[in-house]
Amino acid sequence: MKNLLLAGFGGQGILFAGKQLALAGMEADKHISWLPSYGPEMRGGTANCSVIISDEPIGSPLVTKPDILIAMNGPSFDKFIDKVVPGGIVLVDSSLVSQKTDRTDITVVYIPATVMANENDLVGGANVIMLGQLMKVSKLFDFDFFVECVVGETAKKKPKLAENNKKALNLGYNF
Repeated sequence: MKNLLLAGFGGQGILFAGKQLALAGMEADKHISWLPSYGPEMRGGTANCSVIISDEPIGSPLVTKPDILIAMNGPSFDKFIDKVVPGGIVLVDSSLVSQKTDRTDITVVYIPATVMANENDLVGGANVIMLGQLMKVSKLFDFDFFVECVVGETAKKKPKLAENNKKALNLGYNF
């Protein structure tokens, strides 16, 4: 079982990223849970998403001790860094988070996802860049399988977005 927590500001694609992980989990025939949470402000307010991917049925959809944390802003980093289990993985958008952790019992990757997205004409794609890096570091899903899932899901309604997501996943994976 993997407990993931994705957190940041509303409008950063936190819920979209969590949904892509959940959909890939379903495609891989896993038990999944996707629980979004956001402040009343939506864009600019707080947003986080609990995702559980398991081989067994899931008792509760709430992630309080994540194996994996994606922190897309400083307040989320501060709020959740100490809740990550020992041996866990933390991905930090270092474009927006200046804090560092002193924890030595977790793997932390600082990736300038927002800057990378802006420099590659992928404004709003930092969340997907983070997912690409997540696949590299965690091996949660085979990278090609995950790309196929994300591109397949977004191509249905937004073909241009599908190509941008593929580019963003590759940028993150190859960071």
